[in-house]
Amino acid sequence: MKKVLAVLSLATVFAAAAALAEDSGNNQGHIKRVLLISIDGMHAVDFANCAKGLATVNNGDPYCPAMAALAKTGVNYVAANTSKPSDSFPGLTAIVTGASPALTGVYYDVAYSRNYDAPAKTTGNGVQAGPCTANEAPTGTTTEYEEGIDIDQTKVNGGAPGAALTDGGLKSIDPARLPRDPSHGCNPVYPWEFVRANSIFSVIHSAGGYAAWSDKHPAYASVASGLGPAALDDFYSPEINSNVIGLPGVQTPTGVSCVTVRDPGSDVTAWTNSFDNIQCYDTLKVNAIVNEIDGKDHMGLKKTQVPTIFGMNFQSVSVGQKLNEKSNNVTGGYLDAGGTPTEALLGEIKFVDASIGKFVAELKAQGLYDSTLLVITAKHGQSPIDPSRYNPILKTGSSPATLLDNAGYIPLSEAPSNPVGIGPTEDDVSLIWLKDFADTIPAVKILEDNATAIGLGQIYYGPSLSFVYNSPKQDPRTPDIIVTPNAGVVYTGSTKKQEEHGGFGHDDTNVMLLLSNPGFPWRTVRAEVGTAQVAPTILKALGLNPQALYGVRAEGTGVLPSVDLP
Repeated sequence: MKKVLAVLSLATVFAAAAALAEDSGNNQGHIKRVLLISIDGMHAVDFANCAKGLATVNNGDPYCPAMAALAKTGVNYVAANTSKPSDSFPGLTAIVTGASPALTGVYYDVAYSRNYDAPAKTTGNGVQAGPCTANEAPTGTTTEYEEGIDIDQTKVNGGAPGAALTDGGLKSIDPARLPRDPSHGCNPVYPWEFVRANSIFSVIHSAGGYAAWSDKHPAYASVASGLGPAALDDFYSPEINSNVIGLPGVQTPTGVSCVTVRDPGSDVTAWTNSFDNIQCYDTLKVNAIVNEIDGKDHMGLKKTQVPTIFGMNFQSVSVGQKLNEKSNNVTGGYLDAGGTPTEALLGEIKFVDASIGKFVAELKAQGLYDSTLLVITAKHGQSPIDPSRYNPILKTGSSPATLLDNAGYIPLSEAPSNPVGIGPTEDDVSLIWLKDFADTIPAVKILEDNATAIGLGQIYYGPSLSFVYNSPKQDPRTPDIIVTPNAGVVYTGSTKKQEEHGGFGHDDTNVMLLLSNPGFPWRTVRAEVGTAQVAPTILKALGLNPQALYGVRAEGTGVLPSVDLP
């Protein structure tokens, strides 16, 4: 059945969802809280390799012993798939809403919307300011929900007025840098308003639970969709693309001090530019989780309560997979198509595993382990695993957006030729929004005529696109064309990275998914499942009604199979 765009009467939908949650009653099962962890980039094969061990790595011993131990009382889904596109923003949104991009309208952190107007102020990454007239026809704009909407993206706290050195949060968002909705008085569209479905955080908070989340940008307060900021009793978002600084009092779970910058010779304009510095950044969020396990706020300054739902994302493995750190002549990624990690990636996996071990130890110390469900998955994978397949095609060819921009089909804010813009939505996928839907067929012909130059794999448009998503004629968020290139092709000419994500391929979408609790028997599930099923599964584990999620009702998202829940 074709998905129906749900834009009208969302307030009614969210109110009904909250009522459903309240009608579910108190949790009578043994699961009292859920710790949700996204190890961004972590493939299913990464977990298989690190839990079982590889003969040529770590002397053949498992190199993620904490996660391997969790699997002994866990359900391991080896054929779990992320959202498509597999970008962080839709990937996280699917995990917490149980819905696809067709419903949520979330296709990428930098995308396009035909029913919004440009921000009042140019974003930090170059989405240009423009006019907006209330109740007039929108002009359309690129939408950015990443570091560019921070007040000051160079600072770990995002520039929030009066904030502590590392304490980013909702106050870090500059509303003038948000896209505007002319149908609602040209008001800025906050991240939680951009998502067209409610989240588990809203449902759990409405049912009287305590909800907390930590992530890489203030924009990821989008997880509060439904209720809005009230859904998050605690939110922590140190800016990952800020300037690297020393972190007083911070030591990684592997025992390394972060008081001074660990890798000062690297590009210190972002934490993601160094295998060492990213671990210090992630440790900020690790410490926040430990504080919350102890019943405190994320900074450990106030006594609150242990959250009902809480968690964080790790960026270290993603950096370990992607980065070529030329300043130190160190290369991340894999040695072969079987997923044997380089030394750099091995170090990142060990760091994340030590962090998870720290969570487990703290849960046990507080007497909470037996009543906590741990969910470990990933917003996205990374492609290609096989290092010989990486093809930064702009060194020899072109990109779909460039070809169509040259033909005059691309809006200015998405155009590669725009010298001051943020650029098109292209990684190892190309999402194309056209100036005019009527140009779709001639645009597709240009792409097909230049298939070799763009590394063309598949083109989705017309019926092949609207069957999976919504028709771009009806939904202002849907791209007119989606291009998925051949495996390994990335729309870049840079060699700073050797992998990317966002696409539809196996390496992009097949990720780790483990549910663990001491009361679970060990199981491996080979049936194909989706990370969107995490959301209804979490609600059921807490004794709440999965139907409280709009995504579950609209798209029929099921609870994960083969897990013993009340």
